[in-house]
Amino acid sequence: MVRLASAVGLLGLIAASLMIGAADLKSGSVDADLLVWVSRIPRTAAALLAGAGLALAGSVVQLAVQNRLVEPGLTGTPEAAMAGLLAITLIAPGAPLMLKMLAASLASMAGTAGFLILARHVPRQDPMLLPLVGLIYAGILGAGVTWVAWTTDLMQYLGVWQAGEFSGVLRGRYELLWLIAALAGLLYLLADRITILGLGEDRARSLGLNARQTMLAGLAIVAATVAAVVVTVGTLPFVGLVVPNIISRWRGDNLRRNLPLIAVSGGAVVLAADVVGRVIRWPYEIPAGTVFAVIGAGLFLWLLYAAPRPAGQNG
Repeated sequence: MVRLASAVGLLGLIAASLMIGAADLKSGSVDADLLVWVSRIPRTAAALLAGAGLALAGSVVQLAVQNRLVEPGLTGTPEAAMAGLLAITLIAPGAPLMLKMLAASLASMAGTAGFLILARHVPRQDPMLLPLVGLIYAGILGAGVTWVAWTTDLMQYLGVWQAGEFSGVLRGRYELLWLIAALAGLLYLLADRITILGLGEDRARSLGLNARQTMLAGLAIVAATVAAVVVTVGTLPFVGLVVPNIISRWRGDNLRRNLPLIAVSGGAVVLAADVVGRVIRWPYEIPAGTVFAVIGAGLFLWLLYAAPRPAGQNG
């Protein structure tokens, strides 16, 4: 019954996303078929793929550091991706999209690796300490990126990468996000290893897992996913934090079993935020990143203060 209701809800969101926008498809003043194929369908697919990718990246990061209050946005990954984009924009302004994606991915990996090195030295008694360290680390990276953008007159580019909005998504400008579908398939193959890694490096090694190799594979998937989202639509806060936590509270920590639901839920919440952003001040739009930041903050507070269900009651 829950699955049926979820499927109906997702189909309703997709239908709303295809129908709602500044231009009325029924007015006759626009070519409705052209508008749907060039703008509405790419925009809907981009929201679903970006949300799914960020939710999956969040689940990997949380298991890798054994802390449920961490997400890619609190590990400096988006800020590092923006640093990579800034660097390639300064070095080769006319670089193709894939080269920009490669630069952002490499910078994301370096930024996330820096956080993981920091995490090794943070005491684990207080679960709030690691997110605070990540917040400061991301803030320092973000300040450096802003300073470079300011001194090189590239603040407009930075604003686009930080916006997290889908109004500029058109056919031919979002296809990079389909890389997330391939990365999700790769993650599904590694899901059992990452679940074991979530028990801690010592336990993982005692079970015969190459913890360092698994950590690097997970890091590469997270970096490529976040880079693809930042390059295409910008940053979207809280998605990688709240979605994996809600699914984990409901169904436990088995990543392979939860993976499809995490991906679908992440895509659905971002698509819902985009639809709300389109109607709340129609015909103007509020970026999906802004809408979900407000919703995500409320959900984050709920996660902090709501008591988790006893393990025996989880799916």
